[in-house]
Amino acid sequence: MQAYRGLPILTAQPERPTRLVGIWPLDHEGSVAEYARLAHAAIDELVGSGRIPVVAGGTGLYLRAALAELSLPPAPTEEQRARWERAYDRLGPERAYDLLLERDPDAAARLHPNDRRRVVRALELTELGSSLSPDADRLWTAETRLPTIVFGLEVPRAVLGDRIVRRAQAMFDAGVVDEARRALAEPLSSTAARALGLREVAELPREEALSTLVTRTRRYAAYQRKWVRRIPGLVSVSADRPVDEIAHDIVEVASARQRLPAGRTG
Repeated sequence: MQAYRGLPILTAQPERPTRLVGIWPLDHEGSVAEYARLAHAAIDELVGSGRIPVVAGGTGLYLRAALAELSLPPAPTEEQRARWERAYDRLGPERAYDLLLERDPDAAARLHPNDRRRVVRALELTELGSSLSPDADRLWTAETRLPTIVFGLEVPRAVLGDRIVRRAQAMFDAGVVDEARRALAEPLSSTAARALGLREVAELPREEALSTLVTRTRRYAAYQRKWVRRIPGLVSVSADRPVDEIAHDIVEVASARQRLPAGRTG
């Protein structure tokens, strides 16, 4: 979501200039495939100039797409997306799910009928001759386009929960309500509309919106922790300490890896 312009507070965009942040207008239908092409080009440019790219943040899938060559499913046209959304609404969750079960039982087995977005996406892909059912080897291998070290910042659950609360409060103090309302007043792509907390922040009373945002962020953080821990060769770093200490340890590990004999880097 940080790739979208217009939601810097809600998506916690970094203040320091960062590539691929704020590059898409809110009415743009962004995709993992498009992001992967942009990320690969940016990484290759930096490597070509003798610099070391640092890829930080983002969802697990977008991180993996930036680091590896993924065989990503095709993107639907706007007409296809709208047609399957209407079909889901017309049929209802159970009948739409039954249709997916007929067309792609493997994908259906991974989804809940009430997961409208993913059921619609899975039905779109059946029409395009593809499947939402992921190839496990596609995501969970150590293979990367370039020699890469992946660091995971480990924060105790209680500390992380406190940070989420403080961050949410700071977002409201910084004007996230006005930001969200401005965004919703403009044309929004279906992708941008899924920004976590967008509608709640814009439409609910402050205390209720704050509570909802905190709850949803905690759930999302738990999901992200599970994803990160499945990354092969992950180097865990204790992150409940000063930033300069964390950075020092990361640089030390990276420098040691670079000194290893060929074939032993991750």
